[in-house]
Amino acid sequence: MSTDAIVILKNDHKEIRKLLRDFRGAGSGAEVEKGRIVDKIIEALTVHTYIENEGMYPKVRELVPALEDDILESYEEHHVADMLVVELAAMKPGDERFDAKTTVLIENVEHHIEEEEQEWFPKVREALGRKQLREIGERLLELKEKAPTSPAQPSALTKTVDAVLK
Repeated sequence: MSTDAIVILKNDHKEIRKLLRDFRGAGSGAEVEKGRIVDKIIEALTVHTYIENEGMYPKVRELVPALEDDILESYEEHHVADMLVVELAAMKPGDERFDAKTTVLIENVEHHIEEEEQEWFPKVREALGRKQLREIGERLLELKEKAPTSPAQPSALTKTVDAVLK
């Protein structure tokens, strides 16, 4: 397994994209299946945003100040996704707005992934060397081990983002 931070995050993106496709492919009337998929989406997004917010963004912000605006935008995109995740976690698949809320989450996440992969990651790779990306990646893997897996544990994440943005 690679310890390159960008490779780790792209692998997460690949897993998340698959879950998003699975939800779209479940079709109408598949409430139980959609609920199971959304639970997996929530877990994957919670872990992924945690490791980015705690490991990737602060380190890149420190090492590449020119990317500060991109990082601040990413924090805000994560905040929007976090709010939707919290709301979805409190819903049942049969709720009237469950599918609509999941669709909005999917659209936001796809936009965020696209921006990171097409715009932000190339800038980060250009600015940082292989060694730095491996060091950050090792930290991301450590964070992944202790990352929250549900929005029932968002307090550390919210505190970190709030502290960084102040």
